Amino acid sequence: VRFPEDLEDDNTTFNPEYSHQVFGDDEVAFGYKGLKILLYYIAVNEKFDCVEADDVESKIREIIPPGFCTNTDDFVSLLEKEVNFKPFGMLLHTYSVHNEEAGEDITYQIYKADMTCPGFREYHERLQTFLMWFIETASFIDVDDERWNYFLVFEKYNKDGATLFATVGYMTVYNYYVYPDKTRPRVSQMLILPPFQGEGHGAQLLETVHRYYMSSPTVLDITAEDPSENYVKLRDFVLVKLCQDLVCFSPGKLMQGFSQEMVMEAQQKLKINKQHTRRVYEILRLRATDMGDAEQSRSYRLDVKRRLIGPYKKKQRELAKMRRCLRPEELTNQLNQIDLNMQHEQLEESFQQLVSDYRRVLERLAQA
Repeated sequence: VRFPEDLEDDNTTFNPEYSHQVFGDDEVAFGYKGLKILLYYIAVNEKFDCVEADDVESKIREIIPPGFCTNTDDFVSLLEKEVNFKPFGMLLHTYSVHNEEAGEDITYQIYKADMTCPGFREYHERLQTFLMWFIETASFIDVDDERWNYFLVFEKYNKDGATLFATVGYMTVYNYYVYPDKTRPRVSQMLILPPFQGEGHGAQLLETVHRYYMSSPTVLDITAEDPSENYVKLRDFVLVKLCQDLVCFSPGKLMQGFSQEMVMEAQQKLKINKQHTRRVYEILRLRATDMGDAEQSRSYRLDVKRRLIGPYKKKQRELAKMRRCLRPEELTNQLNQIDLNMQHEQLEESFQQLVSDYRRVLERLAQA
């Protein structure tokens, strides 16, 4: 919420994707007819005496920190203080996005913050509650662990001649120790709030985080904790964008196959690990390949499938062990579970799906 009129504006309202982490697996609050729960968020923090909670409110209280107000009049009075809110931490990046409705470019900024920033702890306590509504396996982190870094996206906007900031989204990154003297930052949580999704903020945030760590000689590479399918697609786009101008990814070298040179240059210059570098190579090689040419298409397909076939070869090795160890009837049972024709079909399906995903990355890259 930015202004009092936003409380009645359906365009500023968005619904949670999940509520099972608050109301149980069935996502049901019993004993109510036509129940409607409204949660309003504001950037500034103010203490109010809380009224006695009913059952539903107590569920909400389990994830929202104390001090929230329980009627809209109190909430509206707080909006006057939004002008005092300023982003936390160090400014890393500023960019603009053209807004068709407003007919103008809107400015956004990305900051890096930590718990030493005055007021950030209280702000983060409320910000992280969004995770419960939009990330299926979300959990709150230990903010007293100094290895956490926080990256936040804000929109700059004007109201009555004053410059204000609205929260767009954020990312948390944990810096793991790697023997003997390195760290491996791991992206833990990333969320762009629904009103801002589809505008490229996730890509701006992830690229900014990569560029921040690229300058550190102690960082080995950057990973992600249990990445979602959408995050993998976003990461593909960002990493391909970063890698495409490296010498080792020139069209001529791409056609020669995946190389240790690619692994080394991507890690040393961009902090990208081997697994992610391989995907970047496959995407850029697809761009350099004429799939209408039978020989080029065949060469590309075999190259990708050689990587995809790894799990199937593992099954074959396990089968060889079974032949030596199992009784005939046990072996027959296991063989029934390993249909080679089915494996080939699954391999082809995986390849076609991968190429489809890669083409979308290249289409987005062409429009960037």
